[in-house]
This record gives sequence, C-alpha cells and structure tokens, in this order.
Amino acid sequence: MADVTNGAIQTGSATGSTATGSTTTDTTTRGRTATPPGPPGTTTAATGAATGLPTTADVVIIGAGIVGSCLGRHLADLGWRNIVLLEKGPLPDPGGSTGHASNFIFPVDHSQEITALTTDSMRQYAELGVLTTCGGIEVARSEQRAVELQRRMTSAHAWGVDAELIGPGRISELVPYCDTDLLRIGFHTPDGAIVDPLAAATLMRERAEARGALTSHDRTEVVGIDVSPGSAGRPRVTRVRTDRGDIETEQVVIACGVWSPKIAALAGAHIPLTPAVHQMMDLGPIPQLAQTDSWISFPLVRDMDNLMYERQRGADLEVGSYAHRPILHDPAEIPPVGAPGQQSPTRFPFTAGDFEPQLRAAKELFGALLDQPGVQTQLAINGLLSLTPDGGPLLGESPEVGGLWSAAAVWIKEAAGAARMVAQWMTTGSTEYDLHGADIARFYPYARARGHVRARAAEGFGKIYGITHPREQWLSDRPVRTSPFHPREVELGATFFEAGGWERPQWYEANAGLVDEYADQIQEQPVEWDARWWSPIIEAEHLAMRDRVAMIDLSAFAIFECVGPGALDYIQTMAMAQLDRPVGRVVYTPLLGPDGGFRADLTIVRLGEQHFRVITGGADGSRDLAWFTSRLPADGSVQLVDVTSAYATIGLWGPRARDLVSSITSDDVSDEGFGFGTAREVVLGGVPALLLRISYVGDLGWEIHVPTEQGLRLWDQLWEAGQSLGVLAAGIGVYGTTGRIEKAHRLMGAELTGEYDAVEAGLALPKVKGHDFVGKQAYLAARDGTPAAVLCTLVVDDHRADGEQPRFMTGNEPVLTGAGEPIVDAKGRRSFVTTAGPAPSLGRYLLMAYLPPDYAAEGTRLLVEYFGTHYPVTVLTRGHVAPFDPDNKRVKS
Repeated sequence: MADVTNGAIQTGSATGSTATGSTTTDTTTRGRTATPPGPPGTTTAATGAATGLPTTADVVIIGAGIVGSCLGRHLADLGWRNIVLLEKGPLPDPGGSTGHASNFIFPVDHSQEITALTTDSMRQYAELGVLTTCGGIEVARSEQRAVELQRRMTSAHAWGVDAELIGPGRISELVPYCDTDLLRIGFHTPDGAIVDPLAAATLMRERAEARGALTSHDRTEVVGIDVSPGSAGRPRVTRVRTDRGDIETEQVVIACGVWSPKIAALAGAHIPLTPAVHQMMDLGPIPQLAQTDSWISFPLVRDMDNLMYERQRGADLEVGSYAHRPILHDPAEIPPVGAPGQQSPTRFPFTAGDFEPQLRAAKELFGALLDQPGVQTQLAINGLLSLTPDGGPLLGESPEVGGLWSAAAVWIKEAAGAARMVAQWMTTGSTEYDLHGADIARFYPYARARGHVRARAAEGFGKIYGITHPREQWLSDRPVRTSPFHPREVELGATFFEAGGWERPQWYEANAGLVDEYADQIQEQPVEWDARWWSPIIEAEHLAMRDRVAMIDLSAFAIFECVGPGALDYIQTMAMAQLDRPVGRVVYTPLLGPDGGFRADLTIVRLGEQHFRVITGGADGSRDLAWFTSRLPADGSVQLVDVTSAYATIGLWGPRARDLVSSITSDDVSDEGFGFGTAREVVLGGVPALLLRISYVGDLGWEIHVPTEQGLRLWDQLWEAGQSLGVLAAGIGVYGTTGRIEKAHRLMGAELTGEYDAVEAGLALPKVKGHDFVGKQAYLAARDGTPAAVLCTLVVDDHRADGEQPRFMTGNEPVLTGAGEPIVDAKGRRSFVTTAGPAPSLGRYLLMAYLPPDYAAEGTRLLVEYFGTHYPVTVLTRGHVAPFDPDNKRVKS
C-alpha cells in the first residue's frame, strides 16, 4: 500500500479567477457554494451552457469532480466526441470530496506508479495555472521515523524527485513557528504544493467543451445502468438512465468517489471501496499568520510520528489527522445534496473525542501559534474519502461488465494523471505508466465483498502515514482461501503470506534445524528492517532443495481452461509465443499490450487440438482472467473457464525429484520418456495427476496438478515416499525469490511491466510467429530497433559500505553510476532495483535492474543507494543469462 497520500480533508470552492486560468491559492470561503443553484440540467457559466440531455453518447462520465472533469478533457484531446458528463450535485462544487478533500501535494511515494501519477498531475495543474508551490516537510520526532525519512530519500532519488534531508535548524528557517526541539530530521520536497481542485476541474471541463467534445449536465441523477448479454456471458453497458431521460451508450466511466460502489451496483458490478472519515480542524485567527497576508507562506508540515499534518490557510492553521480510529461509512449512508445540517453530503459532523490527542500534538509542535488568546476552532469536519482493500486506486474496465470503467478511489494529488491514463487506456488499450497496482481487475470476487473491503480499509487507514515494509503482510480477514495441503503445513509450522487470498507458506519452522546445517552458506542479516518478513530458513530450504528434493505448495496458481473450435486461433492471438505446438507441449509466454508492454506472464499447456490450459500467478489471476475474457470471440467459438478451485498444485524439485516420482508410479519419467517442456497425465500412488516438466527454481522436477479433493492424499504419499530421500517442504520464499533470482527469471509487476518491452526484458524469441497477436507490431518494431535498456543481474560487492552492520536491499532502490549519478535511459526511465534477494547457491546477494546498453556489460561497476548509503555493485549477467547453472543442465538432466 502506498504510504504517502494526500493526507488531508479540506474545504473551499473556486473563486472568479478560475475563469481566466490564472493562478489561484485556494482563496475560498468554507461551506459556501461558489455559485447559486440553477435550473436542473443547466451548468453554470463557469462550465459553459448546456441545455437538454443528449439521447446518445460515445461515452458517459458519471461524476464531475476533479477526476471526471479531467477525464473529459483528456478524452477530448485524444479525439473523442459526444462526451456526456453527468453530475448529481451543482457545479462547480457538486458536494463530493473534490470540494473539501486534501488539496496539497507531496510528490514522493515509495510506489513508482503513484509517484508518476502525482508528478504528472502536478505538471497538468501547473499548466492550468492552479498550482501554488510552497514546499513540504515531513518531520520525524522518533529515531524510527528518522530512518524512514532516509528511505523516503531513496525513493525520491529512484523516481527522480527533488528532495533533501534537513536538520532542525533548517526546518526552523523554513517554518519559524515550529518547535524544532521536538524534531530530529525533516524530509523536504521543494516542489510540495497546493492546488485549487475546483478551479482545475472547471478549466478541464471548459477546455473539452471548447473543442465541442463535452457537454456537462449537473443536478442530474443516474438511476440505472442497463446492460445486455455479451460474449462469454459477460454483460455489456447499453444505456444510462437518469431522472431527466436516458442516454444510449456503450462506454460508461464511474468517477463518483465515495458514491462509486452504489453507481456500479446499478450495472451489477462492484467497485471495492468504502467511504472513510478523515478529520480536520481550522484554528484561528492567528495574528502571525494574518500578518503574512498570504494564503500559505511556509511549507506544508507532516508530523509523521503523530500521523497528522499542519498547514497555513490564510489566518488559520489547519490540522488534519490519520491517527484516529477508522470511521467507515456505507455509500447508502451519505445524505443527498442539501440535506439539513450538512454543508455538503461528504462532510459529516465532527467527533471531537477522536481528535483530542491530535490537537494536543499540534499544540506541542505549533504552540507559538496555537497557545495564544483568541485562537478558536473555525471549522471542524469529518470529511469522507475513499479507501480500498489495498490502498490503491481503482482504474480500468470492470472485469464484471464490459464497457463499464472505473476512475475511483483517486486522490486529488494523482487525479489529473490518473484521468490521463484512463483516457489512454480507453483509446488505445495501453497506458504510458504501468497501472499494475491500480487496475480494478486485480481484485478477485472475495476481495470485492463488503466485509473484506471494510476490514482491509480499517487496517489500511493507519498505514496512510504509517511506516509500511515492502514485504509487509495484511492481517485482517484471513484466511480466505487455503489449499488441501493446509493442515500439513500448519503442522510443519508454516509462516503464511497471502497472494490472491491464498494462504501460501513462505517458510516452515520445522526446517529451522537446516539453518545450522547450512550456516556457512547463509548470510546473516543483522539489521531488523532488512530481515523483517524474512527468515534465514528460506535460504536453508533453498540449499536443501538443491541437495535433495523439496515440495512447494503452488495451489495459488490461477488456472483457466480454454476450449472450443476457435481455441487455437484465439490463444495464438493472445500469446507472443508459438502455441501451435504438439499436444502435450508446455509453453512459457508473455502476453503483450497493444503498445508492446507486458500485460501478463504465464504458462500455457496444449492438452488437445483445441484445448489449452493457462497457468498464471495467484496475485495476477484476476487481472489475467479479465484480459482473456474481454477478448473472447463474439461468435461463441471459445469457452474460457476458471478451474482454479478444481486443482491443487505441488511443485516438486531437486536432484532427487525423479527418484521420488518414480517410487510412486509405474510410468516412465526418465528424461527420455518425459522430456523437459512437456506435460503428461500420470498416476501417482493411485492419484491421477497432470505433470508439467518445467522449473521456475532451476532444478529437476515437475509442477503436479491434482484434483483438489485428492490433493492431501497425494501430498501424504509424496511425503512418506520421500523420507528416505530427505524430502522437505519449502516455502514460496524459495520459489518466488531465491530460486527465481538465481535463474534470472522475471516477475510480473517487478521486471515485467507495461513500461518495458520483450526485447529490453531479454524475452524476445528467435523467430516471430506468422499468426497475428496483441502487440505484434510494437514487438516487431522493438526487435528492429535498439533497446533503450537491458535487464541485468547485479551482485552486491560490499554490504558494509557504511562501515557498520551489513545491509541488504529490499527493492526499488536507485542504481547509480560509479560517481553516484542517476542512470537514465534514452526513454527517460531511471534505473532502479526491480528485485533483490539472496542467491544461496552462489553465496551472493543479487539484484535485478534495467540498465542502458552502455552500462549493461558484465563487469560494469555501479552503485546502489540504500538508506542514504551507496553500496558497490557489479553487473553479473546481461539479459536472460542465469547466474546459477546458466546452461540449465540441472533442469534438463
């Protein structure tokens, strides 16, 4: 989850300066609507006149807040016409979160995706003339937070955002009213800013209207969204019904903020978010601030240890908090516009008891301003914002209803960038920034359920300003999905990590004794942060697998069956690799987007002439299923069935794997009888199973697919038969990190994103198949050109570069030249660590990163920044060459 967010709920409406696009500084009057109500269906002068409701539209956008308004402009820029924007409330301030939500922007996030959306938004706001740069400082009172701010600097350098660490003296210079005796350090971003979101929304609408592309209709309530049957049983949007008439359309975008789940339900879809309270208070008037004669005269301040912020608002000091208890609401509880006792539907009555500790903390830090006569509460609200199960936005086409798009759970700081990406997505099928973590299709059905959404939102609320580890696990609403092997895994002391709702063993305490056995091959990680959510047992399991044989629970794999007379043609259209192979062949293949970036990374088995099994990662299964489903032929010639729950999977690897399998089957599993890259039905100890001879961990063995109801029986037979061979259960730490990184295997969402192509990733095939497939033209262009970057594996040369305890990277750190300068490729992309982890077989610690060709040579010496220190690294291998067993002798023996 992103742990840098907008951090505030504020109020105000645009002033007259918005009509000219001149710079505004949030000079608003709280609680006052900027324009008086007009007749139904007529926008105010600020948005252009539009009378009457169209009966048809190329696209209907529901919600005229900052996101919907920006989306209308960007669709217009991309050539869309007949865009209809509907809004239930009055414009320009319809009463949603845009009118009171946080309007300040800290550009740095530990997520590259969110940082890109934020900096893109800042650029757009500046172009509109509605951005005021004031700078921002995150301050640390504790040593733990001070260390976290060093990590923040690492992210700033990784994503190319200007920032610096400053001491109390410099903080005092920038914020003279702050008691810096309480502080250790500050993270200063000079580009921190405030934006007038209502002005921005107004200007965005005006620009789309000026093109003749957009009509805006406020005071128009959506009462229904009609759908019709589509391919593969997936319905499609056909009509939007309002209280003023119906609009025929095949594309609808829901940009309703906290109302989005309610509107999606009209079409039979889910948008998994919950409205949540963020408290804020204005205190004033404060003479010192009034004398500045400015709306904001000093940088924004985040008091990170107290999960709160303070900022000037004219003569007042605004204080906002994420430290209170989670206060969640349902969309149905939000009152209508004009409800008695509420200035807007999304401003709830203030619950003072929740704010008392934060008010005390604010008076500690800003006592010089707040502890003086006449300073009183000017405004205090419980404002609503949107929280999702993982804290990320909800962008993209609904996996449940075709033509229904989401632009929800987007905060003001990333709104314009998110809108531009959704417009690209709707127009070309691809986006400039990889939206892996924002795609609404990432959520499986269980994660769209109200109970799960609320449980995770409540847990995630404290993470907004909290310190979140890159490997940190969610704890609420578990377990959801367990494999048939789960009872045995519990007996072995498994530590479970979650993926796609599945409980997956990361390591087993039963293997703790192996740590002593392999102690001389395991690097100690003494710093708690580096070792958090990790265990040396993982490395011991890895080494034992290399010596013996290991069983790994892979039941989290998502499995789809593709059948029908058109199956071969369809699967060929989807996959980059050649799938017209003999029955029984196993093929690894990426799926590309139209622009040639990565859309999925999976294995496909040809089980029959027109029968294919698709196997993909548990974390990506929902996205991949939506991608496949949305492209099914309309003629019904292909059926795609999710059979994940029907099968359990055991990965069995190690030099004794063949011995173990042979002991419980009469089938020929020799290399001659069961070659690498093939699949076959085999009876193991009386249990029918499909065996795939492939390996992600770089050792001899199989993936074994077994009917779920017989899974535990097979596990027990393998376990019993393997005792004499030294069999062990190994966790996903081996499969997903140590084994993978030793073999330089790429991971979707890490090395494989929409921002890199197959040539850069080292996955270009020797030949290009004749059959057309998604992304083929872009793939051909990449093959014919010179790659701007090459994926490489690097080795850390010295873990003690700071002269103290050895440190071990966790990922997303910047890769620098030997002189400590950033490395930027020809496309403007910075080099950073995509994967980091130990390679126990080599006794080294490895990193993966994209490097421009001039740096992507074996032996090149570079640096990696980690918590403010530069660590020397060397390029170990280039492209797809594996650091361990590069000739694959172990895999193919």
